[in-house]
Amino acid sequence: MKHYHIANRMRFVCFVAMVLLAVSFVIMGIINTSSAKEKRDMRYTEVTVREGDTLWELALDHGNPEKDVREVVYDICLANNIKAGDIRPGQILMIPEE
Repeated sequence: MKHYHIANRMRFVCFVAMVLLAVSFVIMGIINTSSAKEKRDMRYTEVTVREGDTLWELALDHGNPEKDVREVVYDICLANNIKAGDIRPGQILMIPEE
């Protein structure tokens, strides 16, 4: 059996780190592609926020009635890249219809 000797340990460690980094980028790309397709296939209702509206009320009024309202609020936040308290009058929100 042939034994190998690592001539430059630092170069070997850098090579292994680069390979692991490349593999992780490929895996993340595959995961993001599948989630992007799911978002593209999803249908949305556009709602304009009025004075006094809350995400909870919008989720109850326009969201899927078969889902827990907390899940609908979470889905609205994800779809619009916002936090729960970040809505303002005149803002247009995408409400998932699923």
